[in-house]
Amino acid sequence: MQKHKDKQDTPETDEIIATEALTPEELAEIWESDAPAKAGPVAHLASSLVLVAFSLAGVIMSVNLDLGTPQTPKAGMWPFIVSIIIGVMAVVQLIVGRGGGRDGERFTKYSWFALIGFATLILLVILMPVIGFEVPSLLLCFVWMRWLGAETWRSATLYSTLVVVIFYLIFIVGLGTSIPHVI
Repeated sequence: MQKHKDKQDTPETDEIIATEALTPEELAEIWESDAPAKAGPVAHLASSLVLVAFSLAGVIMSVNLDLGTPQTPKAGMWPFIVSIIIGVMAVVQLIVGRGGGRDGERFTKYSWFALIGFATLILLVILMPVIGFEVPSLLLCFVWMRWLGAETWRSATLYSTLVVVIFYLIFIVGLGTSIPHVI
């Protein structure tokens, strides 16, 4: 006679029960052993210097757009403010991160996801004035969900379509913005 196996006796539940029995210190030790290697002081220095360069470029470009005044801001005001904030954070990281920091991780194959995301966003900006926002936004959402988010084909297609429809309803129909669009 074969004994019926209860759902609570599966390996997954045994692992969860074993994890729940650990102390916070033991859990932290397990998580630390599973974490990627630390980046180190050279990586902190390099990343901070890159951010300082981006910040300076943003300040220069936003000043060229005309800042206006706080009472009547022009096109360059918000990019200027954001660039200053990025620059301040980069300088703080230069000072604080000199010892290598505690939170930075080395670059792995997943670090390229940020660059891919940024490149697709730039592509959206380039294509939007040419073919409207619908098609580039749909492609951007699909790429982000399917390949960067590892969604299934069906859910990536469904969610991308829903996002674009909702953005269309909010920005074109509801707010009547002048975003280039096809429909």
